[in-house]
Amino acid sequence: MINNKILVVAAHPDDEVLGCGGTLIKYQKKGFKIKIIFLSDGESSRKISKKILNKLITKRQTQAIKVSKNCKFLKPEFLNFPDNKLDTIPLINIVKKIEDEIINFKPGIVFTHSQTDLNIDHQIACKAVTTATRPLSRTFVKSIFCFEVSSSTECSFSEYSNNFIPNYFEDITNSINLKLKILKIYKSEIKKWPHARSLPGIKILSQYRGMQIGVKSAEAFHILRLLSEK
Repeated sequence: MINNKILVVAAHPDDEVLGCGGTLIKYQKKGFKIKIIFLSDGESSRKISKKILNKLITKRQTQAIKVSKNCKFLKPEFLNFPDNKLDTIPLINIVKKIEDEIINFKPGIVFTHSQTDLNIDHQIACKAVTTATRPLSRTFVKSIFCFEVSSSTECSFSEYSNNFIPNYFEDITNSINLKLKILKIYKSEIKKWPHARSLPGIKILSQYRGMQIGVKSAEAFHILRLLSEK
């Protein structure tokens, strides 16, 4: 890792913990300042009354704030783009929001989704981050890591797609239990076994990734960009 500021660009509240929660907890303990921005409200694709929908959006945001507070991250930002409809928003609008956040926060490291994910919001998040952090722009950052999200990344079955192939791992043996505990805050998003987004499923994935590098638990990433310091 390069500097002490990490920005996470997540499509929905809960993606940040699913994708890189163990790593964020690990680096917060090392003194890193961590901030998450959520592109979508995570709820507005539901076909329910506006009154109930607003309550669900508020609940989800409250949960996300609680997660950041419990993990000692900075207060998260909510951009409130429509859920599962980021492809209907001009990409430049999303890019500008991310650029503004990077200019203000000045992170050296960005974590975001993999463009190979099944979920369209995840794909757009990655594309927007790649555009917002293009080299020689005012928002140039040195390292970008794409994470996997259970029930989305592994569901991209098409033989024509580029599947998620990790080439960077973080040992989260000492933070996996806290990651699982924190995930319980997003109670309605956690499913029953054998769903990939069940607590046993998430733990098994961490063990599988750990097995690949010879540790008990790990999170896997695909490096989008990594620039070493001189």
